[in-house]
Amino acid sequence: MSRPVRVVLVSIFWVLAVAALAGCSFEPEEKIWEISGGIFGTRYHINVVLTEDRETLEDLAQGIEATLESVDAAMSTWRDDSELSRFNQRQDQSEWTPVSAELFEVLETAQSVAEQSGGAFDITIGPVVNLWGFGPEARPEQVPEDEELERRLSRTGFRFLELDAERQAIRAHQPQYLDLSGIAKGYGVDAVARYLEQQGVGRYLVEIGGEVRVSGRKPDGSAWRLAVEEPVAQARQVNRVIAMDRNGMATSGDYRNYYESDGQRYSHTIDPSTGRPVGHRLASVTVIAGTSMAADAWATAFTVIGYEEGYRLALQKNLAVYFIVREGDGFETYHTPAFATYLIE
Repeated sequence: MSRPVRVVLVSIFWVLAVAALAGCSFEPEEKIWEISGGIFGTRYHINVVLTEDRETLEDLAQGIEATLESVDAAMSTWRDDSELSRFNQRQDQSEWTPVSAELFEVLETAQSVAEQSGGAFDITIGPVVNLWGFGPEARPEQVPEDEELERRLSRTGFRFLELDAERQAIRAHQPQYLDLSGIAKGYGVDAVARYLEQQGVGRYLVEIGGEVRVSGRKPDGSAWRLAVEEPVAQARQVNRVIAMDRNGMATSGDYRNYYESDGQRYSHTIDPSTGRPVGHRLASVTVIAGTSMAADAWATAFTVIGYEEGYRLALQKNLAVYFIVREGDGFETYHTPAFATYLIE
């Protein structure tokens, strides 16, 4: 399905300044171009460093769109015809089902993070997420009955899902509804990054709905600067600025997607161990990892775990993590040593 894609030049002022300094030189100048569009119910913005070549840029835009459409067709739970939805719709999932390489890669990472986080990240929790009104079932925003919650929760668990790398196939010991919303967007970022590198583009910033992957530096030699948001729903404010020239970054928090019932606030992040929305003081967590996919999954896991235990686990795994914790009417921030190298003072 074709979607509108924009290609624009970032920072016209910078380009004009370079042209003036260059005088009569006809040497092509490298510029930052932005390619943007819509996918996964959100927007993507991709900056690439290239000399001006409209044909190349248009080709890249179409290739990026095709790459993201492929990810959506494989992993969306909002599309009945996606590869993931077809597996979810199977009455008997006990037989080995071959899946695409991209879907298997995501499932492998998801299961690895699930194991390392003690089940805090669990892609089988989808039926419970739907019950709380945060999934494609689009239920009304109301607190579910305990009996129905326990029934759905009893049928979930990441260990019900089995992967076979040699066959590139999956099966479930009892029927599961797999939900990749906590990792697929990060994978989409990585898929675009991979595509760009295959096209010979080595310097880029890929952002989809807040998940990021960067490589190389800008034309002036500086690293890409990214903002960690203040976790407030009313406005977009910067908490800290970081600089990166490689790796992926993802943020998870409870300050945008939630609802209130009888004066109680319910986060969209569900704790797989209880089947209920998380209720601790951790407002936002940002993770930097080798891939945006891994950062995405770990950010969700830490949101479930909470700050105290999450910080200990992040240290144990030597992960770069930035926590924003509610303290009274404000926030306190904490970061692991691995994250400190990215912070701009």
